[in-house]
Amino acid sequence: MEYLEYGDKELNYLKESDKDLAKVIDKYGFIKRKVIPDPFTALVHSIAQQQISLKAANTVCSRIKALLGDITPESIEAANVDELRSCGLSGRKINYIKGIAKAVLSGKLNFNSLYDMSDDQVIKKLSSLPGVGVWTAEMLLISSMRRPDVVSFSDLAIRRGMLKVYGLKSLTKEQFLIFRKRYSPYGTIASIYLWAASKE
Repeated sequence: MEYLEYGDKELNYLKESDKDLAKVIDKYGFIKRKVIPDPFTALVHSIAQQQISLKAANTVCSRIKALLGDITPESIEAANVDELRSCGLSGRKINYIKGIAKAVLSGKLNFNSLYDMSDDQVIKKLSSLPGVGVWTAEMLLISSMRRPDVVSFSDLAIRRGMLKVYGLKSLTKEQFLIFRKRYSPYGTIASIYLWAASKE
């Protein structure tokens, strides 16, 4: 298992930049965040996680892994719909995943080319695919591409974490952008601690 790499440099920067977030960092200490190095596998995981609990998502992903072994465009293409449905995937999600597999196998989508793009370019490219919205693309930036400065306004838990950290009743997009700028260039690490705070 691989984890997101960060350390004292990033944590000290965030603690200096934001005293409220510093309390969360001190409370939780170093948090390990798993990454999925292969972007196709990570994208399948992200789609599987859409609109269900993390626990349910982990169960679905474990079943897909047990069914297919390695999650690749070839193995998704070869799997039949009933097999994938038995893993807990909806028909819509199966169509999305098979569509992405087909895009890779046809050469329409090349994950290697994403590494030369900016975060915004990756989001634009991936969110043009059926079933991949901004949130899914942002999660791929974190969980596979290990981009250092991603804070997702589309992520409900991130917004809930901000409400708790800053003692707010509501959060506007303008407030969110102020906090995001404060975390930069280590927004991804801030996101890890906002997720932790959202569970309190």
